[in-house]
Amino acid sequence: MAYSDEYSHGIFIDINNTLYFSATSKHKVLSKPLSSSSNILTVVAGTGVAGNAASTLSDPRGLFVDVNFDLYVADWGNNRVQLFRQGQQNAITVAGSGSLNVTITLYRPIHVVLDMEKYLFIVDQYNHRIIGSNEDGFHCIVGCTGSSGSSFNRLDRPPSMAFDSFGNIYVVDEFNHRIQKFLRLNNTLSKYL
Repeated sequence: MAYSDEYSHGIFIDINNTLYFSATSKHKVLSKPLSSSSNILTVVAGTGVAGNAASTLSDPRGLFVDVNFDLYVADWGNNRVQLFRQGQQNAITVAGSGSLNVTITLYRPIHVVLDMEKYLFIVDQYNHRIIGSNEDGFHCIVGCTGSSGSSFNRLDRPPSMAFDSFGNIYVVDEFNHRIQKFLRLNNTLSKYL
């Protein structure tokens, strides 16, 4: 598969069967076609040096590659989500610190997911919440109290989330030792927000 001497956190396989993973301690994202027997890894984001410029990352975590092969990176150390368009070395900050249209403040974003309608969802780990986007921007949808807790509407440092085929959200609520399910109320995402 792929071997690296770096601490890795996020992993994603795109529609062309290319493996992407974040080399967290080296502040970059690497890729490798799964059809290749070569051990050569390609740097697709980051420079290998921590920073907050458009070309750099700091402790990148979760990844998502869309059908256009654009790469979304949870730039954990910079409290932002970066979008690297296919083949580009400079990113656009789409959420968090340094974004052009700041609608949400992030604290250690760790996981990112695009839904079927291309709306971005962010696991905002140290704010103990899930952020979702819609046509009006970013909004808190789960854990919106601003603090950790164990009640049904609170999270404690969640590391990841996933959608099922009905659009319900499952959240790993790590420090509460549980996985929580949040129901989609109807066929529109706006009911989350």
